[in-house]
Amino acid sequence: MAERLSAREAVALLADDFSEIPYPARKSKPDGPLAWQGYDASRARAAERTGEQESVVCGTARVEGTRAVLIAFEFGFLGGSLGERTGDRLEAAYTYAREHRLPVVPLVATGGSRMQEGMLALSQLQRVARQSALTRAAGLPQIAVLRDPTTGGGWATLGAGADVVLALPGAQVGFAGSRVRPADADPTAYTAEAQVAAGAADAVVRPQELRETLGLWLRLLARRSGTAGDGTADGRTPEPAPAPVPAPLGTADLPATGWDAVRRARSPERPRAEAYLDAYFTRRAAVSGDRCGGTDPGMLCGFGEHGGRTVAYAAQTGTATRPAGYRTATRLIRLADRLGIPVLTLVDTPGAANDAEAERQGVGAAIAELFATVASARTPITSLLIGEGGSGGALALAAPGRTYATPDSYFSVIAPELAAAILKRAPEEVEPTADQLRIRPQDLVDLGVIAPDGGRNPHSAAPRPAP
Repeated sequence: MAERLSAREAVALLADDFSEIPYPARKSKPDGPLAWQGYDASRARAAERTGEQESVVCGTARVEGTRAVLIAFEFGFLGGSLGERTGDRLEAAYTYAREHRLPVVPLVATGGSRMQEGMLALSQLQRVARQSALTRAAGLPQIAVLRDPTTGGGWATLGAGADVVLALPGAQVGFAGSRVRPADADPTAYTAEAQVAAGAADAVVRPQELRETLGLWLRLLARRSGTAGDGTADGRTPEPAPAPVPAPLGTADLPATGWDAVRRARSPERPRAEAYLDAYFTRRAAVSGDRCGGTDPGMLCGFGEHGGRTVAYAAQTGTATRPAGYRTATRLIRLADRLGIPVLTLVDTPGAANDAEAERQGVGAAIAELFATVASARTPITSLLIGEGGSGGALALAAPGRTYATPDSYFSVIAPELAAAILKRAPEEVEPTADQLRIRPQDLVDLGVIAPDGGRNPHSAAPRPAP
């Protein structure tokens, strides 16, 4: 079990300054809306024990230089439960954030809705969900920090509904609290570590690293929300410039034949996504998981600093991409689109995973969703083919009109070996088939599939057409 911090201790872990925002006044009936006998006495004892008047404390603070609205739950006050007055404070915090163009950071530690207020307490989840949705529509990021415990409606709204979800080690995290789970439930499934493994949270962060990690996330995501001076007077964000094309890291000469292009792209010595991301970004932070129960280590997604600004990235690592990978990339691009952040995608896969489990996980629907997201994104997407471009599983991550290629890559409607098999050709005809498919980078430029440089971008890795 993780160390249980008070609301004020959690805030102090992240920021030196903290200024509470004004809370609305609410007149309460004796023992609350349900006249629950002893409720007033319970609240009085909780206030005396914690020094707080409610289960949540809201205010503004600077975290590593970026100003944000912090929402800190006090678990010692009736288990950090949500009641009507909690809802009042949460609504005030979100409203303040929108009015002042600030990111929101919920520091969650709650057991759920307050039983002594019945359905009026449970309905606060709808209220919180609306405030979160309005803040999302305003183009402001929400970064949740899960403390111990984070269960019930607090997890299902403030926690799981955030754009980025960080968690403290060993924290109890799950919709079902410890007292309402099945008797034979595996307790390890209700942990921060399990939620990261299942794709429901992005990372487990040690307390001593939380301030720096959260500070980086705030700089990356809040840069376009108005907190770093990039917003317009009316709160809108100007259209971002496209992300520059990364410089090629591998061989510089173009392949002589189609099969030569395939051989180069499949070479274990060829630079992979990690090398390109390390060379491109000064700092970066990863998002993980599709929020549907899955992760794919073959799809690297996140945000990083390049040339003094934030760029989002989704990068295939050369493996067959799984449904969770496509869904994570979709989640990444949608978030970048909403925040007005340009996107860089690195294409490198032999194709989509085609095993039975991938079909059961909805690989077709996942690819379709990514195609639609790329096609409808308002923020500019720049794509670089750095290795294998295997059919639709690769094309889904490529931006129409802004896809470039390195000299050690190829793009094909189907792998040459499979094309020969379908056409009932002998094995020795695989290499000529690769030529017929016209899959070399220079072929792709001639066909209009890959964008030529034309001298427009000094960092472009796009090959020029062969003479």
